[in-house]
Amino acid sequence: MHNSRFQFRILLVCLPLIAIAGAVNTFAQTPNAEIAGYVRDESGAAVAGARVELRGESRVVHTTTSADGSFSFTGVKGGGRLTVEAPGFAVFSRLLKKEGALSTIEVVLSPASIREQITITATRIEAPLISTAASVRLLSSADLSTTAAITIDDALRQVPGFQLFRRTGSRAANPTSQGVSLRGVGATGASRALVLADGIPFADPFGGWIYWDRLPRAAVSQVEVVRGGISDLYGSNALGGVINILTQPNNGPRVSFESSYGNQNTPNASLYAGTRIKKFTASLAGEIFQTAGYINVSKNDRGAVDTPVASRHRSLYFELGYSPSKSSRLFLRPSYFAESRNNGTPLQTNRTHVAEIDGGANWNPHRVGRLSLRGYLSTQTYDQIFSALATNRNTETLTRVQRVPAQAAGLMFQWSRLLGERQSLVAGFEAREVRGASDEIVYDRGNASSLVGAGGRQRSYALFFRDTLQFSSKVSISGGTRVDFFRNFNGLSVSRGISPGALQNVTRFADVADTTFSPQVSIVYHANSELSMFGSFNRAFRAPTLNELYRSFRLGNALTLANENLKRERATGVEAGARLSLWKDRFDLRASFFSTSITDPIANVTLSSSPTLITRQRQNLGRTRSLGFEVDSNLRLNPSWNINLGYLFSDARVVNFRANSLLEGLLIPQTPRHSLTFQVSYASSKPYKFGLQGRASGPQFEDDQNLLPLRSFFTIDAYAARSFGAHWQVFVAGENLLNSRYEVGRTPVVTIGSPRLVRVGLKFNY
Repeated sequence: MHNSRFQFRILLVCLPLIAIAGAVNTFAQTPNAEIAGYVRDESGAAVAGARVELRGESRVVHTTTSADGSFSFTGVKGGGRLTVEAPGFAVFSRLLKKEGALSTIEVVLSPASIREQITITATRIEAPLISTAASVRLLSSADLSTTAAITIDDALRQVPGFQLFRRTGSRAANPTSQGVSLRGVGATGASRALVLADGIPFADPFGGWIYWDRLPRAAVSQVEVVRGGISDLYGSNALGGVINILTQPNNGPRVSFESSYGNQNTPNASLYAGTRIKKFTASLAGEIFQTAGYINVSKNDRGAVDTPVASRHRSLYFELGYSPSKSSRLFLRPSYFAESRNNGTPLQTNRTHVAEIDGGANWNPHRVGRLSLRGYLSTQTYDQIFSALATNRNTETLTRVQRVPAQAAGLMFQWSRLLGERQSLVAGFEAREVRGASDEIVYDRGNASSLVGAGGRQRSYALFFRDTLQFSSKVSISGGTRVDFFRNFNGLSVSRGISPGALQNVTRFADVADTTFSPQVSIVYHANSELSMFGSFNRAFRAPTLNELYRSFRLGNALTLANENLKRERATGVEAGARLSLWKDRFDLRASFFSTSITDPIANVTLSSSPTLITRQRQNLGRTRSLGFEVDSNLRLNPSWNINLGYLFSDARVVNFRANSLLEGLLIPQTPRHSLTFQVSYASSKPYKFGLQGRASGPQFEDDQNLLPLRSFFTIDAYAARSFGAHWQVFVAGENLLNSRYEVGRTPVVTIGSPRLVRVGLKFNY
């Protein structure tokens, strides 16, 4: 019955799109110009506002593409040189033959070369990628359109060093294990990299983990990944870097739809629709998804209680914008997300509901600079059920039922200005408050025995400033700092027995205030048109989450205790490297050495271990260091073929831990020393599109004592598509095509990653 309702919802979404497609085809068959065409990117999306030039023997004419990417030249007979230019894309040029009849041209723009690519996240303003010392990886719409991954986090696995707390993707992982690690800094459930959506914090406010499916996939335009500490601009959680998910710009009428079905009973549908009416814009995005999943325990270890890890979610957001002038814009975006999961046994389930409203304004008065304001309010409820499993895994006993309500509010203001052609300034202010609690029913031998609750509030304010100065055509220097004021308050824990007359115990935790400075300085030297060198130094930090301070949890037979005395993590990072561009920018290579030393990192430290129960507690671990080497390369053989290759070596170890010197010299849990990724893609004006992705990861350890190893693995994904007409596309996508069996956890029973997933689907772009 549930599947029938799900497929009926997909049908309701498809019907209006089919009607739109009919209207589009009718329009396309109406000749109204002697030379006409469409401009699209490699994903098939329309490129609006592109400059189109037709240079003939006796005249030159210009036009720009409309919102649907179309252009036309009326009254022009004969051929000439057609040139198309658009920001973020390489210039397209083609010689048209002399023809008297109507000529309809399909133009597919390739991504810009490294010299033309722009990053926003690394500097908080638009800046050429080649002029920044930061390690930035862009996943463009073309990259995302040729990957087999169905979720954003799986697509991000093409970035070397990107890893969730465990190797499992968001389709199967418990939300509390979806914290991000970059460059081997390690992660618990909380991310050590800040995740943003259009510059607004995207992480769970209570626990710091990520709900990757909150943004419908059809609404995502590109993803920018900055590796390395960047707290001077973004504060807490940017200790390992920043991931900024950017949504589709609303330039006018547009509809994007994708639907597919795969094995493991995995249907999904994702929709984006936007329009512009004079000074107003409106867009709507939604997604529904489900998978029956797979049993994540190997056959030799399975018992009667092992069931598939499965998930279902739905997400929706609406954005309304208003532009009173060309230099100003206001917007409001409410959103909703709900998911439910089965975590591998009949009792272990969880549910999440998130409601959020974001808003903001941009204003660009020429004499003052560019001003932007952002604000957000969110509320969520997270429910989790825990159980203890018998040694033979044939029975399970309820241990805890947990509910975590949390709310967050934030405000961000930023000013930026260019001073001449050689200097740019960025300054701003941020404020944020989070409140949350963990309310639990504790069970003893399957019977409710007590009520336990813990929670508190966090409040922070910050000021930041950065100055970038171009000393000459060869040298640029950037420097800045940020000061964050933190306060944890109203922290308490409450426990009470359920039996009549039981006493209530209340423990109030002391308020804690802290101030953190995060400086940064970097230099870029352009030796010539092909070679540039760079170096940087930064201080970064991460404050403990309410979850780490107050919430205990149990996964399998591993119990992890909270610790209200946790201190902030503090990182010092240095990096030096070079970038080489050859063959008219068709080949780009970036290589760097880096070192990140973290003082007081928060880790799960083993207190005791037995066959039936492993007890750990979150503790500040003393000091760790991640020392490594990173390579990113890109080769564009021609406008259609592109090859990406990335490699990361990261030796991440515990350097000092006075509480337990036996941990010193051991590898940080969940951090492989070697990571390798590659991607080969083909996309052109021809109806075919192809992508092949590979990912290899070296061995790593599950635990702090390096007693529970996880072996290395290699997976291959592939994507193939064929277009029909200007708007429709049929595709086949396969993840883990070799059906590799790889380990993702030991608790201490070995859990395994997702087997082969093959999907067949349909895309529509107008």
